[in-house]
Amino acid sequence: MPCDSSKTQQVLLNILRNAAQAMRKVGVEHPRIVVRTRHDKVHNLACMEIEDNGPGMDEGMRKRVFEPFFTTKPVGVGTSLGLSVSYFIVTEYHWGEMTVHSRQGVGTKFKISLPLSGSRNGREGTQGGNI
Repeated sequence: MPCDSSKTQQVLLNILRNAAQAMRKVGVEHPRIVVRTRHDKVHNLACMEIEDNGPGMDEGMRKRVFEPFFTTKPVGVGTSLGLSVSYFIVTEYHWGEMTVHSRQGVGTKFKISLPLSGSRNGREGTQGGNI
């Protein structure tokens, strides 16, 4: 499977860290993060969903969440690059897809789909460690 495990780990840690920080910031009483994995046999994809019950995002924030240097955190907290780097790793390095669905006051769900075939548009995929 064409996947660099350390880069995939970086993506997951960025999402998990952001979720934990957002839930802590607003004081979610019973914080929850659910990670789901599945194999989409029809499209030959490894799929992951990371869902939290945190504060969620409004539409404006959701549309910008993958932009470099966009942040809702105070100055000096983080690099403001975590999700943009994660998006790049998934879409450009692994030729996958990464989306975010969120409702303010309800929570956020990131969806990641990675091709198992090793190619996109006839090009060879990047070979890395297996996940």
